[in-house]
Amino acid sequence: MAAYGIGMISGGLDSTLATRLLQEQGVRIKAINFYTGFCITETQRRLGGRQRDGKVPRNEALRMGGDLGVEVELVDLSESGYLDIVANPRYGYGKNANPCIDCRIFMMARAREILEREGADFVYTGEVLGQRPKSQRRDALGLIEKQSGLAGRLLRPLSAKLLPPTIPEIEGKLDREKLLAISGRSRKAQMELAERLGVVDYPQPAGGCCFLTDESFGRKFHDLLDHRELRKIEKDEIVLLATGRHFRLAPKVKLVVGRTEGENVILERYADETRWRLETPDQLGPLALVEGEPDYEQRLLASRIVARYGQGREQAEVVVAWRRGEDEDQLAVAPLAEEQTLDELRV
Repeated sequence: MAAYGIGMISGGLDSTLATRLLQEQGVRIKAINFYTGFCITETQRRLGGRQRDGKVPRNEALRMGGDLGVEVELVDLSESGYLDIVANPRYGYGKNANPCIDCRIFMMARAREILEREGADFVYTGEVLGQRPKSQRRDALGLIEKQSGLAGRLLRPLSAKLLPPTIPEIEGKLDREKLLAISGRSRKAQMELAERLGVVDYPQPAGGCCFLTDESFGRKFHDLLDHRELRKIEKDEIVLLATGRHFRLAPKVKLVVGRTEGENVILERYADETRWRLETPDQLGPLALVEGEPDYEQRLLASRIVARYGQGREQAEVVVAWRRGEDEDQLAVAPLAEEQTLDELRV
């Protein structure tokens, strides 16, 4: 009877190649694709398209499943305790706000549950030894396997010969000699393998598509949590963190200013009873939001920043309208001109 593998796939080159290698051994495959809320491409899809061109990007996991004839199950992790892991990672963050080890442990543990439900033999990924500095070191790969409860059942086909044999290899359900020994950050070996296997349609490798690995998003993420009594983030805050210019006016007051028409549309969705909505009614300009309870000086400062980014930036005075629920106000201000002030406030 053919071995049964649960594949954690993104639709990128590495997970596609891992799947094809196992298909060559006759392995029965069920693929799973996790949505965490922090995937840039999938978030763009759910918002209706990229801001720069309005095109809706394809779901690469589903595309790969269609190309290879593999069933793909989409699993949403964004409301399952995952956000608590992101805000309070046991093993810390990478360069920005990426808790890669904790993230992989969480995902692998969910994959283990699916393995048990399906009665599968192993879980596999497209990971390559040494490709990523935090989560794909040899010690990190072993830690993730152990902490997720997948000891002996977690296969990395592209680097398998460089790692200890898994149980299905030992039992003869997989031919270890047909697995690979790729390591490092170069993708040359994968590109050559893709050509040999006839894999032609895949996204160009670009180091992942996670907001948490982005430097700008990381600053905003840490700023948000550092100014809260409890390190906690809500699902609906993720898109807001990725939208607009952010300015910290006070420990409990933040201004977000839209950069494009598309971002203004997104910010409009967040203009609720808890946030002030700012705009310049007499000129074209950005939509902005203020979180918290600004005092008069902070209201003036926020208004001057919003005025700076509108078409009235060269005028001596610009009217900025404030609205939150039934509360409304207007302030006439001089657009802020001091770059140093902006730099000091910018998150």
